[in-house]
Amino acid sequence: MDGSDALVARLRAAGCVFAEDEAEVLRSSAHDDAHLEAMSARRVAGEPLEHVVGWAVLCGVRVHVGPGVFVPRQRSALLARTAASLVAASDVVVDLCCGSGALGLAVATLVPGVEVHACDVDPVAVACASRNLAPVGGTAYAGDLNEALPARLRGTVAVVVANVPYVPSREIATLPREARDHEPRATLDGGDDGLEVARRVVAQARDWLRGNGSVLVETTPDQATTVERWALEHGGDPRTVTDDELDATVVVTTYR
Repeated sequence: MDGSDALVARLRAAGCVFAEDEAEVLRSSAHDDAHLEAMSARRVAGEPLEHVVGWAVLCGVRVHVGPGVFVPRQRSALLARTAASLVAASDVVVDLCCGSGALGLAVATLVPGVEVHACDVDPVAVACASRNLAPVGGTAYAGDLNEALPARLRGTVAVVVANVPYVPSREIATLPREARDHEPRATLDGGDDGLEVARRVVAQARDWLRGNGSVLVETTPDQATTVERWALEHGGDPRTVTDDELDATVVVTTYR
């Protein structure tokens, strides 16, 4: 067995479903054999691959991530692409619960010239988002949802994107070990019904959006109907978009 096959076997034994792909990522990210061994040991011990190598990819864009920061999921590509379809250059885009800032970066890459503002309660995430958004002129703020935004943005935002935590508290223990052990619980735990943060995002969005602006919230299929109902109660025009291949669901609410 050569070194490549040995690494694949080691990863597979540790429970890595896509062992071949992960081995290739590790090898391509290693500076030398010692670095490869150190990274491989961290991955086998259960750290997310993205934390080990220091990056993830969303919508074809490489995003810096590190320990203590939520790892962008591929399903969030639906959220980014849908947001990008609703904006043009110079429009203001807000990324709430931004984590690494991956969504804001993806939208700014898909639609060059948008003005991106991102918020997160976690200073570690804000530092990561600031690094990722700097090349596209974006800014990240530490604070609770819209409270962190500059007041001048009120009524000017074209799109709010929010990959909120939406796992019900009782289900956190069922998540993969790499998520529950290595990502901040606040990025996963959506409260009793999984919609505690989504509820606040929907309630606050209208004050920040311009006319015909939209708020996009990633949810599960079962949660989408509830989010749509809240949006209607706040005067919005909601619709749900899905992508079966990505296993993704997004509620888009436009305020005329």
